[in-house]
Amino acid sequence: MFVTAFSALSSHWRRKPLQLATLLVGLALATALWSSVKAINAEAEASYGEAAAVLGQDQLSVLARQDDDPMDQQVFIDLTRAGWLVSPVLDGTVQFGSVKLHLIGIDPVTMPLQGSGAAVPQGDDLLPFITEPGLMYVNAETAERLASQNTPPLRVGSGIPPGTVITDIGQAQTLLKAANRISRLLVAKVQPMNRLPLGRAAPDLTLRQPAQSTDLARLTDSFHLNLTAFGYLAYAVGIFIAYAAIGLAFEQRRATFHTLRALGLPVRALIFILVAELLCMALVAGLLGVALGYLIAALLLPDVAASLRGLYGVDVSGMLTLRSNWWLQGIAIAVVGTLVSAAQNLWAVAHLSILVPAQPEARATAAMRTRNWQGRIAAVVLLVAAALAKFGSGLFAGFALLGAMLLGACLLLPLLLAGLLKLAAHFATGSLAQWFWADTRQQLSGQSMALMALLLALTTNVGVGTMVSSFRLTFTGYLDQRLASELYVTAQSESVADAMRAWVAPRAKAVLPIWSIEGKVGGQPAQVYGVLDHATYRDNWPMLSALPQAWDRIAAGDGALVNEQLSRRQHLSLGNAITLPGSLHYQVVGIYSDYGNPVGQVIISLAQLTAHYPQAQHLRFAVRVEPERAQDLADALREQFALPELNVINQADLKRFSMQVFEHTFSVTAALNVLTLGVAVIAMFASLLSLSEMRLPQLAPVWAMGLTRRRLALLEFGRSLLLASFTMIAALPTGLALAWVLLSVVNVEAFGWRLPMHVFPMQWLWLSGLGLCATALAAAIPVRRLGASSPSVLLRAFANER
Repeated sequence: MFVTAFSALSSHWRRKPLQLATLLVGLALATALWSSVKAINAEAEASYGEAAAVLGQDQLSVLARQDDDPMDQQVFIDLTRAGWLVSPVLDGTVQFGSVKLHLIGIDPVTMPLQGSGAAVPQGDDLLPFITEPGLMYVNAETAERLASQNTPPLRVGSGIPPGTVITDIGQAQTLLKAANRISRLLVAKVQPMNRLPLGRAAPDLTLRQPAQSTDLARLTDSFHLNLTAFGYLAYAVGIFIAYAAIGLAFEQRRATFHTLRALGLPVRALIFILVAELLCMALVAGLLGVALGYLIAALLLPDVAASLRGLYGVDVSGMLTLRSNWWLQGIAIAVVGTLVSAAQNLWAVAHLSILVPAQPEARATAAMRTRNWQGRIAAVVLLVAAALAKFGSGLFAGFALLGAMLLGACLLLPLLLAGLLKLAAHFATGSLAQWFWADTRQQLSGQSMALMALLLALTTNVGVGTMVSSFRLTFTGYLDQRLASELYVTAQSESVADAMRAWVAPRAKAVLPIWSIEGKVGGQPAQVYGVLDHATYRDNWPMLSALPQAWDRIAAGDGALVNEQLSRRQHLSLGNAITLPGSLHYQVVGIYSDYGNPVGQVIISLAQLTAHYPQAQHLRFAVRVEPERAQDLADALREQFALPELNVINQADLKRFSMQVFEHTFSVTAALNVLTLGVAVIAMFASLLSLSEMRLPQLAPVWAMGLTRRRLALLEFGRSLLLASFTMIAALPTGLALAWVLLSVVNVEAFGWRLPMHVFPMQWLWLSGLGLCATALAAAIPVRRLGASSPSVLLRAFANER
């Protein structure tokens, strides 16, 4: 009996291969989009883990100053004499030509065993490492980037993350201009019992556990949280396809369920067979989805790596590795999605009465009650969203607001459509028009899930499209202000930089140094820049707010500008005091926009920077020159000082590069938007295919009364476009609300800046046309089937028990 029942139930899929394909495609796409995001995030996390594990920093405690400022290396000598087993480390940012790298200087002799590895020289490699000209250990990717630059000898080592250089601490002190300075001390796990207490040996230092020694992952959390949100959104849209296909299969096999139960098959056995059937399909779809997700992730990962490097200065490998954690989770989430999609239908089968046949009218009444409950739930969820918008704070509150808003809109959609259809029916004249509106309203329950999927996809496209276009418009204007100089030059050494500035000065209107240091401000990473008192800054700098005579106070050395990110994170307002590395105190005299940069930034006078921070590298400067002479001067600079092409960049090239970083950043978002809309189209196709096979009992009487099959097909086609149009109208305000939340809430919490919101009606028209075309494509096959159906198929509906 069990085998016979399994054969009877599974025969449905052999008779309906397109339906089976729809179910598998829906699950596979949902799994693919989710697992591709998971794979990208897993690859980034692995890179962060490699960065944290360099020299065993994920295992070793660290001694550092409370303010993270560098310390004198005499502290290392004092602690060693006091019996402590420590090893000095100096790190900072070094630039070779156009390549900016994270430099780590170590002492290989005192390095604890937990910090040793292939990247730390041992044996015969030790002498070349610690003597002139020294060695720099990098990975293969970084070595390739440095191939055309003038650097100390390179050696490729294992276990080194991209963009990181390991060298002897003496060499690092020379490159970073930090003589006799160290950043921190690595502490060996096993220490002598008779060592002097830390409070007496080095009272200014703080002992930190390994987990506190790196913040790369925390820095990029917001970026990956955005990706994760898109992955779950795409997954939710894909699950709608599975829900529609499974619902159709259960509805079409309702008579088979009655027959099997009447023949004596226990309800538990029936549920077991159905669950086993669903699990088999989920495993197949999960494997297909993971494979497709790997391909999508491999295509998107280079753009993600470029975004992380451009936005955060974090190097992530552009090569994807097949990791067990995300592909196992991908298969698991396919199974969970299948069971969730089938839960309602399985419950209905478990409570199926043997004697009661299919009752579509009763189910229509139940669907109406369900819509009423959905309306109440939607009202509660939207109230929660309003409360979060008013009182919530933090990034997770922002995403909770997004989730509540989208869920409320989806739940409210069927009720709004039902109200519109009822209103249209009220004003309809003629029996055919009244039937059309009433029948459309009755069929709404069958299409509601697909319409919700379409609403999600269209809302996401409107919201994210508005955000990206607003960002692009604002960012382009911001670049015109920020990149006012005609040329930006990077020297290969400070002596060359001095000669270049002397050579350029009589040939240009102004030479503006771009010198900076990196440190901690308020316990967070920040950059401190020094500027000359020049009209270029006074006339063009993108100020959001400033005190009177702000630039005069900066030139006098008693004021500082901060970017919007730092002002928000440190709650700084005009007139507040700010403490810079080295315990320097300034008053905030202005706040400026700094789009695309998540790191805090401070601007002081160039004289103050050079006086207090001699370690600042003097390699970069900007040149003001007549625009028509810029290219000639750039070519002359390259020829005179044998500079690589990228060491002299004109304004247009730098703007183009900045826009490329921008496009890389949002290319992943754009790709997920397109894929989400594609999944919604498949959901519409699955829903319409379901209705086309279930609607013959409703359409046959109308045909029998004289309406041609062709006209019936056109009415069905128009019905689909009408519902899609109503959904698009509902998606516009929802999408604009989504854009507002992204720009004013999520973006502020994630990156620290607020963007002005702009609207783009032409973008809405294009998206509306695309949505209608997609709906027409989804409706084409079911409508064609109806138009080409033979009279015998329609007549057979009158012999059905319904």
